[in-house]
Amino acid sequence: MTATEMFPVEARPNVEELPIGLQSASFLQNLLGLVAETLEDVVGLDDAAGFIALVGQQMGNQINELYTQALGDRPLDAKTVAHILVDLKNRIEGGFFLIEQDEERIILGNQRCPLGSSVVGHPSLCMMTSNVFGVIVAHHLGYAKVCIEQAIANGDQGCRVVVYTQPTAAAQAAKGREYYRIEPV
Repeated sequence: MTATEMFPVEARPNVEELPIGLQSASFLQNLLGLVAETLEDVVGLDDAAGFIALVGQQMGNQINELYTQALGDRPLDAKTVAHILVDLKNRIEGGFFLIEQDEERIILGNQRCPLGSSVVGHPSLCMMTSNVFGVIVAHHLGYAKVCIEQAIANGDQGCRVVVYTQPTAAAQAAKGREYYRIEPV
């Protein structure tokens, strides 16, 4: 029996019209969530965060290069850097906003993770944000310490990210990751 005999053309389902929520963005978000889950299960949360941190550092370098080229490869002030952090996250469908900024820190909020709902339960994925922010801030301001105080990944309603831009006593006391400008050799 042939396929045509088994499923005459008129009886064959039109698969293109099926109500299946499978688009590129949701597929990639789900994929990333599964990668994080697998890493966390196999190597543990700390090592998974380390792997994701390496990817985040590379992404941070690439994204920083895009903004640096677009802005003319000139020194940037802290206000411009803060706007870059918000802009880049919102370009990838995050819901980031500036809460507060002073000479020592940038405080950001977020109501929508660019990685979608797949991030919930996978805090290792927050290393992507930490490293991207840390690389960009340190490149332009010389120093960054990124502290993710609240995270959607941890089940919080939103994210609160504090980026210290100077190695003050408050920065040293805060729990987070430090980043430094890498000078060319």
